[in-house]
Amino acid sequence: MVVGDLSESTEVAILGGGPGGFVAAIRLAQLGKDVTVISKDPLPGGTCLQRGCIPSKALIEAAKHFASIPQLSEMGIHTKELKIDFSETQKWKEKKVKQLSEGILQLFKQYKINFIHAEGKFLSTKEIEIHSTQGLSKLNFEHAVIATGSQAKELPSFPFDKKKILSSREILSIEKIPQSLTIIGGGYIGLEIAGVFGHLGTEVHIIEVLPDILPSLDKELRQIFLRQLKKQNISLQVSCKPLSYQMKQEKILLRLQLNDQSEQDLESELLLVAVGRTPVTQGLGLENIALKTDARGFLKINPHCQTEKKNIYAIGDVAGGMMLAHKAFAEAKIAAAHICGQAAAWDQQVPAVIFTDPEIAYVGLSETEAKAKGFEVITGMFPFAALGRAQTMDKTEGVIKSIAEKNTQRILGIQMIGPQVSDLISEATLAIEMGARLEDLELTIHPHPTLSEAVGESIESALGIPIHRYQRKKTSLTS
Repeated sequence: MVVGDLSESTEVAILGGGPGGFVAAIRLAQLGKDVTVISKDPLPGGTCLQRGCIPSKALIEAAKHFASIPQLSEMGIHTKELKIDFSETQKWKEKKVKQLSEGILQLFKQYKINFIHAEGKFLSTKEIEIHSTQGLSKLNFEHAVIATGSQAKELPSFPFDKKKILSSREILSIEKIPQSLTIIGGGYIGLEIAGVFGHLGTEVHIIEVLPDILPSLDKELRQIFLRQLKKQNISLQVSCKPLSYQMKQEKILLRLQLNDQSEQDLESELLLVAVGRTPVTQGLGLENIALKTDARGFLKINPHCQTEKKNIYAIGDVAGGMMLAHKAFAEAKIAAAHICGQAAAWDQQVPAVIFTDPEIAYVGLSETEAKAKGFEVITGMFPFAALGRAQTMDKTEGVIKSIAEKNTQRILGIQMIGPQVSDLISEATLAIEMGARLEDLELTIHPHPTLSEAVGESIESALGIPIHRYQRKKTSLTS
């Protein structure tokens, strides 16, 4: 059906065209449902594809390439002149975003999914009012999926002006590399953007109010990352509270309160506020269907992704939990299956990935978390520096750590920091999802020479028998 064309009724109405919304739409269509997607954006993909995951990873990739060129001299590769036209980089990024968004739109057409560029508001548990440039219309539905996502959280003392005080949305679209950048927030968004501009030569300062960053990561891996930050022109101040700011010519002068209660000023060209995200529920007409959010603004759902109104589902960021696109993908498939009468419920491991340099990835329990839950654990670590493939890539910083229950040897968690661990974490996720034991991965043959060998070696380290690293403790494979 032509984009914008809308029948008076649909079997499933989806509010939001982001990772949760478009995946739910496609899966529902595959299962034979008539689906209509209502999106504020003119193309599907949502924040992740258009203003978050994809554009940030594009810039991360470009920045890594730029930073790696001088290092190639050790391989005998020499360059006389190195420069970057960041406006061209942005055009390349936007091209990739558009290609992917148009690809999803093409899938919608192939699956005969109605896509409406508009705003939707519930009038009842069976009807949505649609506000578009063409005026008002109404849509009757049998089931609805709320997939409206989230938006950057704003600090009252540092309101976004989209010029000097930016959210993650604006920072990804600037056309000039700043000389200096201060980031309030040491979460994954702040760390990833710090890496981009650190690699491009910007003086980057990260301000974090908590006493540490990356709380889900065990200290050995966290220490490796902190060492790398210093090498990338990035400074980190923890236990540091931003108080206020003032403009000083074309710079922002930030007043900070340090851990000892003393104060200091920090000057930079731009200020990024990356202190988390809030669910988008305003304007949805939730009051018309007596659907309430929790204290933090998230919609409550059951394991089938149903809200308190059983014909209305919520998925992705708006439903809380880990605010990750792949979590939204999984919930979308669960909701779609349940709407179609299939047995489907949430009971899955969600890997987390931070696209810094080096990358960070983890799934399951950390050693600290496992012990807090009462597990007696055994652990194993293997450094990328001992791996042939990592050496030939000249990317040797990092380790893989495996955590298992001592008695049963069931794998509880795997944490990674190093090259391309965003791709390696899936094996770990599958292992934990299937209840694998250490020997299951130890007996899995990993091709040589690859980075994946580090996964197997970390498992062997937990068993006390790593091949490429001396380890004094010896145990049998079945002990």
